[in-house]
Parts: sequence; structure tokens; C-alpha cells
Amino acid sequence: MGNELLGRRIETQILQKCVSSGVAEFIAIYGRRRVGKTFLVKQFFDDKFDFYLTGIYECTRELNLQLFAQALSRHSGVSVATPSNWLEAFDQLRSYLAGLRRKKRVVVFIDELPWLDTPGSRFLSALEHFWNSWGSDQRNLKLVVCGSATTWMMHKLIGHHGGLHNRLTERIHLFPFTLAETEEYFRSRGIALNRHQIVEAYMIVGGIPFYLSKFNRGEGLPQNIDRLFFRRNDAEMRSEYDFLFRSLFNDAEHYRAIVELLATRSKGMTRCEIQQSLQLKGGGGLTEMLTNLEHCDFIRKYAPFGKKERMAMYQLTDFYSLFYINFVKHFNGRNEQLWSTSVDSPAHRAWSGYAFKQVCLAHVEQVKRALGISGVATDVCSWSGDGAQIDLLLDRRDQVVNLCEVKFSLAPYELTRDYDLHLLERREEFRRQTRTRKALHLTMITTYGLKHNAYRNDIQSEVTMDDLFVHAVGG
Repeated sequence: MGNELLGRRIETQILQKCVSSGVAEFIAIYGRRRVGKTFLVKQFFDDKFDFYLTGIYECTRELNLQLFAQALSRHSGVSVATPSNWLEAFDQLRSYLAGLRRKKRVVVFIDELPWLDTPGSRFLSALEHFWNSWGSDQRNLKLVVCGSATTWMMHKLIGHHGGLHNRLTERIHLFPFTLAETEEYFRSRGIALNRHQIVEAYMIVGGIPFYLSKFNRGEGLPQNIDRLFFRRNDAEMRSEYDFLFRSLFNDAEHYRAIVELLATRSKGMTRCEIQQSLQLKGGGGLTEMLTNLEHCDFIRKYAPFGKKERMAMYQLTDFYSLFYINFVKHFNGRNEQLWSTSVDSPAHRAWSGYAFKQVCLAHVEQVKRALGISGVATDVCSWSGDGAQIDLLLDRRDQVVNLCEVKFSLAPYELTRDYDLHLLERREEFRRQTRTRKALHLTMITTYGLKHNAYRNDIQSEVTMDDLFVHAVGG
């Protein structure tokens, strides 16, 4: 099981532990749409299930029940009448699975679970009754459920306060590939990109396996991006944005408005700033939407250096959304080679600076390892004061703060006299305004390192693009 899976080492180990446990297991796998939840389960179990059902987006209860009956008929080999409700459906499933009690392992996989829970269907109550009254006592039963609607998974299943409270035996939050896994994935498909190009691909679509699968071997990075986003009639990735939000959130337009607002502020915004900018009344709804976006891996919440939790910032971290908003949302269809012809444009430079910082943020573990501080507790934040701003800080428990300057370039970065002076002045301004007594280390994170010159001596530590390609611990 799982021998052919690329990456996902930790997740595979968890699944292997569960299937070998000798007790009933209820496993929930959740994560951003297209991140590879279904692929993980199907590959691990070699597509061999005793029962498999998948929900359909915006499907009625009646049609879902018909699909259930068809699935049960197919797996049992006996024609099954369409149940009238989910309680009856799970009773039919129970009767079928009871006949398999002599099997060493019985695997039930229900995919896109949230889409089965249509209004008024009482699906969750029926699932709860099935598990609590029978399933949890079946030592050979392994129930695996997945869902892209992470908000539903968090509120209705994982955070359920009713009969399913604490009944999950394992939960797996499936995250995007790291750069190391992305490189491994491209190599396995014969796609020849160098590391600079892989980083840029990551800056565009993130480590989302489904998006990465759309890249063609034999095409360069610009040609792939032009085909996927800017081809006039059938650019596959251009239509993904609208469905991405509609499939995850009931009030999709409000969620999009928040994401598109945050795309304009690299350091992020406070909840109050978001509320004022969008002219939203009341506070509870916004708080819930921000929490949901965080759960779905679109944004992150953090406290700026020296600030309290109530001054928390919300920052856009979803690479695909950032790229779409900057280059695709207002695309007029006139230039089908837009990406090939905009490599050195001001818009490209501005976007790449922000996006590469997000790549570093997504690989903080690798940055810390390169700095030799893997075992040091560290807060990752930003800071802005009077006339100065630092987008990435590593505030360490060993009384050191790394003031990180991030540069995405095609060659080793040359630190000029004026820029060196700017960094030194900003460091002292940070010291003065925060009144910190910690040691302040100027740290450069670049693609190809720094050119050797006299000003390089003012930099205490360096991290290069290659350092970001190290596999995560245990990954």
C-alpha cells in the first residue's frame, strides 16, 4: 500500500498505522481543493474499497441517494433499492458490511462528504448513528472520509459537538507539496525545469498537485503558463478561480472580496482595516469568514512584532489566488503570450517580490534549518513603524531576531552601498522603535546568493533558493 505515492510520507505512515491497528478507525482527510486528498486515498488503498461513494457538487438529496444505491449495488453485487433517506441508506450499508465481518480489513471511503450533507437531508445525523451504534465496534472497519469544503469539515465533523464529538480516530490536514516534493513530482513526469523555474511555477500555482499535473513536458515555463491561463478560448486554469470559491463557501462573493483586498497589501491587514475597507456592518460574520479562509489555507493570521493578539494581521498566502488577481482577473484576451512577453515588466517584478516572500514563509522550516536554528522556538511575523517596514522577521527564543530581506532574481544579488546603508538604517530604526534588547541579525534570502563585495560583510546570515528545496523533517 502506498508504494507508488510521491511525497506524502507522513500521511502514508498515518494511514498505514490506522489500517494495521486492529480496531475500528474513523479517518478524516481535509485540505484545500485540488490538493490531492482523493488521489492519496485511492493510491494508498490501490483503488480497492469495500464501499466507495463520492458526493457531487450542488446535487439534490434524492440524486445523492440514487448514487448511494448504485454504489452499494456495484460493491455488493446485489441490486439495492434507492433508500428514502440517509438513515435507511446507512442501515443498508450496515447490513452489507456485516456480511464482510470475516475479512481482515473492510475499507469504506466516502469522498466529498460535505456535498452529501444537503439542506434538510439529515445526512450527518445518519452518519453519526451509523458510527456510534455499530461502526465503532467493528474492529476490522476503516472508515475514510474526505472533503474539500474545509469549513464544513472543521465545523460539522472535526469540531462536531454532538454525537460525533471526539469520535474521529485520526485527522489528516493535507497540505500542498513543498518545493522539494514539487521538484520530485516534475522529475517523475519528465518535466525539465531548473530550480529557479520551479520556484516561479510554485509562485504561480503553489504546491497543488492537480495544478502541477497540468504542466506539459516539452514546454518551457512561460509556454505552460500562457497555455493554462492566457490562451483565448480554452485556458483551463482561468476558470478555476470562480469555482474554487463557489465550491468551498456559500457566500462566495464576500470571501472573494476579502481575498482580493488582501492581495493588495503584502504585509496583510487587521480585521478592523478589512471591515472598514469592505464597509461591512457587524463583526461576527467577518470573524467567521476570516477563520474559514484560514482553515482553507487561503490566508494566515499572525501577530506583528511586539503587538498583542487583538492587533493580529491577516495575510493572503494562496499562490494561485494571488497570481490570478494580479494577472488573470482583468485579462482581455488580446495577448495569448502574456507571460512569455512580461518577464521583466514592472508588474512581474512587483508580483515576484511578494510571491517569493510567500514561498519563504511556506518554507520557514527549511529557512530555520539553513540558519542552524531548527530547534529554537521562533515566531514568524512582520513589523512596520514610522517610515519603515520589514515583511519577514524570525523572532527567536534565544534572544536573536533575524531581519530577513528577500530577493528574487536571475543572478546572484549585488548589495550596493546605498542598499546596504538602507538595511543598516532600517535595523537601527527597528531597534529604536521596538526598544528590543535582542541581537539583530541582517539575513538575506535570495535565489543565487550574494555577490562577493565589501558590503556583504554587514549581512550576518544568508539563505539561498537551494536551501528551500530540502525535504521537511519526516516528509
